Amino acid sequence: MKIEVISNEKNTLEFYLEGERHTLPNLLKEKLNQDAAVEFCAYRLEHPLDKKSRFIIKTTSKAPKKVLDDALKGIQEDLDAFKKAFDKASK
Repeated sequence: MKIEVISNEKNTLEFYLEGERHTLPNLLKEKLNQDAAVEFCAYRLEHPLDKKSRFIIKTTSKAPKKVLDDALKGIQEDLDAFKKAFDKASK
């Protein structure tokens, strides 16, 4: 996976996420949109057969990079909880 920052401004962050189609980008978008500081968040594929998503995050009160960091930590916590529950259920 490769990340290429297009622009990083006070309340807006745009970047490309290469090597993923919809699975990770959609999960990230959903987690980002749960943050009250996110005014707008979306991604799109540049081409239907491409594995390059273009993200845009616009925030109101927090820096977009902080919101992104928080969302990634939240995803990791969700995955850890899922693994723990799955391990418990499969014993």
